[in-house]
Amino acid sequence: MHASSAAAPAVHYLNNEKTIRSWLTTVDHKRIGMMYLVAVSLAFLAGGILALLVRTELAAPGETIMGPDAYNQTFTLHAVLMVFAFIIPAIPAVMGNFVLPIQLGAKDVAFPRLNLASFYIYLIGAVIALTAVVVGRVDGGWTFYAPYSTSVGNGILFITMGVFVMGFSSILTGLNFIVTVHKMRAPGLTWTRLPLFVWSIYATSIVQVLATPVIGITMLLLFLEKLLGIGIFDPALGGDPVLFQHFFWFYSHPAVYIMILPAFGVISDLMGTFSRNRVQGYKFVALSSVAIAFLGFLVWGHHMFVSGQSAVSSIVFSLITYLIGIPTGVKVINWVLTMYRGSVWLQTPMLYALMFLITFSIGGFTGIMLGVLAIDVHLHDTYFVVAHFHYVMMGGNVIAALGGLHYWWPKMTGKMYNETAGRIAAALVFIGFNLTFFPQFIMGSRGMPRRYYDYLPEFEIYHQLSTMGSYILGIGLFMILGYLLVSLFKGRVAPANPWGALTLEWTHTTTPPDPHNFHHTPVVTRGPYDYHLAPELFADGHSGDGANVSPESVHRSPSEA
Repeated sequence: MHASSAAAPAVHYLNNEKTIRSWLTTVDHKRIGMMYLVAVSLAFLAGGILALLVRTELAAPGETIMGPDAYNQTFTLHAVLMVFAFIIPAIPAVMGNFVLPIQLGAKDVAFPRLNLASFYIYLIGAVIALTAVVVGRVDGGWTFYAPYSTSVGNGILFITMGVFVMGFSSILTGLNFIVTVHKMRAPGLTWTRLPLFVWSIYATSIVQVLATPVIGITMLLLFLEKLLGIGIFDPALGGDPVLFQHFFWFYSHPAVYIMILPAFGVISDLMGTFSRNRVQGYKFVALSSVAIAFLGFLVWGHHMFVSGQSAVSSIVFSLITYLIGIPTGVKVINWVLTMYRGSVWLQTPMLYALMFLITFSIGGFTGIMLGVLAIDVHLHDTYFVVAHFHYVMMGGNVIAALGGLHYWWPKMTGKMYNETAGRIAAALVFIGFNLTFFPQFIMGSRGMPRRYYDYLPEFEIYHQLSTMGSYILGIGLFMILGYLLVSLFKGRVAPANPWGALTLEWTHTTTPPDPHNFHHTPVVTRGPYDYHLAPELFADGHSGDGANVSPESVHRSPSEA
């Protein structure tokens, strides 16, 4: 290479055009993914600070830093921000947008302008929802149960309309991804060669398109009931509050899988890459995502065991709840087998994958417990449910999102973060998370009801442990924010393939990626985790910084190996 060409900076999606306008009007899926990253990170920051305020209030019985009304509003705003503005869009909108087209060998998503429109629809919906803080009380929790939610001020009008608008972003993004997966795959990239992250985003997109209209209509009905006094859900007006629960949970249980299926995909990619092994039971792991998406529509009634529904309905919903544990168990067993038969490399992303196995498994097992009728009647509306929910949502989605962010950070930014700081922060997150939420299982099993501002002295020790854990968790998360931001300015330049991964985003494009992803459309001849076909990646024992790994060498056919 000539000295002049070596000195010239490579053109990539970050430096191709640098004006603010070029970012705000971009149709490049990578830039849109990065804008989503900023937006959902701000939502996570705001929701996390509100969570710390809630835990501080609960550190001791009685009033600590706020009164009961302020507590209810803080808790509700925390829940709405975390669920609708962060967890649901986090992995699909950020990593799905950035990574999925490159993993498919495509130059962009199928509908680039629709992709940008989805981002602005999300922003508009979030702003409308947050307007509720200014115009009235924000109360009722993230479930907006009627008739309470329609009787506590006008804030509900803005929250329901904000969620309604954000739903369109979710639907359009899902539609975009489905068409992209079907129509934009590179030559040779058959369904059995797709990275498992693509499979999970595909299954998620199906759920988004089919389930999100239900919550949209439900929010619209709630809005009309509050605005016009129409009796839809309020029994005082001739409505039926249980109807609201059916509508809400018919969406919100599939929404749990909108949150967790992308996390499964991230973990599968991490397991394959950092175990240096083909993901065991690939087809079962891939199809289990589709099975989870299908079964997710059939279990909403397990949230309503105490609502007065018939005993037969409860038994059927309980049975299907057990069934949905099977495809989830298939994934966990195959991930463990992948590590057992592989050569595990304990970098920061892999630490989050291991963390996920522990925390999500606890969330899954306790979910099966809550599917048991006799147990659920006792534990319903207690802190046991709060702990289970957070072990699935934070122990699942957020932990996986952190693993994926660390994995793709060099690809997104072209910079490496401090590995030692990453490991310390991962330990703080793991310790803080478990200290925060595990005592809540004990509290709930002893009868501590959720959503209460005050509690009996017998629960004080558990609340104190939980609050201490939340502070440790907060320190770990702020530490992650710190060293990732520092890496942008002081981090060393990332090699082309720092993890020695085999998927197209690492082997066939630059780091950071070219503005158009690929100079030539890649031709795929092997699976995404076939390390036995790429022995040169083992040259230095585990990793190989990948800088000298050519696309031809890692995408050769078995006959050439």
